[in-house]
This record gives sequence, C-alpha cells and structure tokens, in this order.
Amino acid sequence: MKQQNNPPFAGLKAFLLLWSTQALSALGSAMTSFALVVWSYEQQGSALTTALLSVCSYAPYVLLSIFAGALSDRWDKKRTMLVCDSLAALSTLGVLALLRAGCLQIWHLYALNALNGLMNTLQQPASDVAASLLAPREQYQRVGGLRALSCSLTTVLSPVLATAAYALAGMDAVILIDLATFAVAFAALAFFIRVPKPEAGAETPEPVLQAVKSGLRFLRRNRGILDLILFLAAINLTASMYNAALPAMLLPRPDGGRAALGLVEMCAGLANVAGSLIVSLAPAPKSRVRAIVGSLLFAMSTENLILALGKSLPVWCVGAVLGWLFIPVMNANLDVLFRSHIPIRMQGRVYAARNSLQFFTIPVGYLLGGALVDHVCEPFMAAQTADSPFRALFGAGKGAGAALLFAGLAVLGVATCLYFRRSPHIRRLEQAEHMHK
Repeated sequence: MKQQNNPPFAGLKAFLLLWSTQALSALGSAMTSFALVVWSYEQQGSALTTALLSVCSYAPYVLLSIFAGALSDRWDKKRTMLVCDSLAALSTLGVLALLRAGCLQIWHLYALNALNGLMNTLQQPASDVAASLLAPREQYQRVGGLRALSCSLTTVLSPVLATAAYALAGMDAVILIDLATFAVAFAALAFFIRVPKPEAGAETPEPVLQAVKSGLRFLRRNRGILDLILFLAAINLTASMYNAALPAMLLPRPDGGRAALGLVEMCAGLANVAGSLIVSLAPAPKSRVRAIVGSLLFAMSTENLILALGKSLPVWCVGAVLGWLFIPVMNANLDVLFRSHIPIRMQGRVYAARNSLQFFTIPVGYLLGGALVDHVCEPFMAAQTADSPFRALFGAGKGAGAALLFAGLAVLGVATCLYFRRSPHIRRLEQAEHMHK
C-alpha cells in the first residue's frame, strides 16, 4: 500500500542547503553581469558589442564542455565546485581592481567572461551530478522545479537589485555584493554539505578521450535523449536571437527605455517564478514529452508574435508573461527525463556532451540576432515608406527592425516545435518513462 503522507521535501535537507546558497551566489553573479551589460552599453551604444559579452561566456562552455564532463566523472564533485567558484570570484575581483584603477575596458570584460565561462564549463556537470547524488530519485521533479525557481528568482531580482545598488553606491557595491554571496555559498559547501560518492563500479576509470567517446556513444544508442537535446539546441538558437534583439527593440521605442526593458524582464521572471512554484508542487504529468513540447510551443507562438506586433508597455509585459510562464514546466520535466534515463556514473560525461550539442547554438544566435537587427532588419524598416504594410505592422523608427525579427522568430520557433513533436525516438522515450512507473 502506497504511503500518501510523506513530507513534500523528504530526503532533500542537504540538497536544499546547497540549492539555496548556490542560488544566492548566482543572484550576486547575475547582478554583476547585469550591471556590466549596462556599463558596456553606455560605453559603446551597440547591441552587437553587448551581445559579445554572452558569446565570450558561452564559447568555452560549448567548445570544452564535452571534455569537462569526462573530467567531472573522474574528479571529486565537491572539490570541483569549490575550485571553479573560487576562480570565478577571483575574476570578479579583477573587474573590481580594474574599475577602481580607472582602466576597465570592454575587452577586459570579454576576457574575464571567457574565464568565467570556462569555470562554469567545469562546474556545471559536477553540480548536475551532485544534485542527483543528494536527492532521492522520487524527488527529481521537485529538484528540477526548485532549480527552475531559483533561476526565475534570479531573473526577477537581479535587474532590480543591481540597478538599485548601481544607482545608490556604484559598480563597486554591486561587485562587493557578488563577492559576499560567493563567500556564503563557499562556506556552506565547504563545511556543511557532504556530497556522496557515486556507487563504485568494477571498471577502472577511462582515459579522458575514451570517456568523451563513451558519452557520445550513449547518446547515439539513446536516440530519444539525443533528439531532445537537438530540439533544445534549435530552441536555444531562437531564444538567444530573442535575447540579442530585445534591448534593441525596447530601448529606443517611445514607450520603451531602460525602465520598460527592466519591467518586461521582471514580468518574464515573475512568470518563471509562478511556473516554478506550480511545477515544484504539482504531481507528475501523464506525458513528460508532451509537457515539454507543449510548453515550448505555447511560448514560441505567443511571446515573439506579441512583441513583434505590440507597441505599448502593457502589451509587451503580457507577451513576456505568456512566453515564460510554462518554461519551468519544460525545464523540470526535461530534467527528470535526463536524470531517470542516464546512469549516475555516466551523467557527467553525458551532460557534458549534451551541453556542447545543446548550447552551441547560443553564441551563434547572439551573433546572428545582433547582426540581423543592425545590418538587415533595421535598414529594411528604415527604407519603408509611410504607407508600407511593414510600418503598419511593426512601427517606424529605431526598434522597428527588431520587431520585424521577432515576427520571424515566432515562425521559426513554432516550426521547430512542430517538427520535433513528430520524432518517433522522442515518443519511444516517453514509452520507456511509463515502464519505469
């Protein structure tokens, strides 16, 4: 007979301490990132220059993740996280030193972002496996929901807190807050959390290149997992183009500006929070695959089109809410499928292969989105006459080209969801999930 009165967070004490302190540190890091984006935009006035900050962060992540996962499976997870977090904090100290010396340049930020991206490349697979080791299998959906919740709260709070700290006390205050949150997370992980060792196997550790190959072989043998990763890679291309184009559309508009951009991002974050709370407390869906595809299809078919055609702040905010409300549902169910179908002893190398395949489209999307806005869409809209149907749909002046791009992203996102929804390999993955129940 099934027990029905288990506490909702049974067996998650260690995970909750790790999750909450790491989330606090992530909030501090996001505040610094937001403030530096504002600083770089004020210095350069270019969307493409600002987008390159994200490209530098993701480039090492994409290029080296597949090797980092193989190393993560061999290294101690706790030590890996501590070392990587410490080196990332040192890079933040470097920004503070350059800023106080009055010689901070945009290229410094590119180099430091690349270093942070490298640390994240090594830390992320270790963190993913640590979550699996600290949580019981039956709590994986709640773990996914909580991790989505922390990301959502970071999205909501980081622009507000960074803007307030920046305005009241300058960039120094933002960076010092970041370093303080790092210290809390470091102390909690170092002194109060014991990450269990994965179950020892009889086999000797593989050489790094062999481990990389075994991660790729696992994905070839498990086509449902591979197709989900490719699906997310295609979605990430659209999403990163969205991120590159959003400031270029909102900042120059008559009803836009910094406050409008911050409010739209806050609405997206609040929608994420609401979705994360729902998925953290909700029972498992009958079909995780349908939950994943349906969530993305709804997001892609609403937000991009509303942003493209909307011409006022309330409309843009509605689009942000609709676009991000069900993203935590997608993330949590995707997380459960991965953790349930990938053995813990292989998760580091498989997650690393996933990272390289799933996220390589993000820097491409940032570059493509910035280039299309600056060199294709904006010049095209500027050439339209007063009676042009494009002007009637997307408006006039700077920002109209980015709105045109959002219309194209709506079509691209919907087409991607409809294509992958038909994958027989993904459907068979869902059938295997039912067999586990």
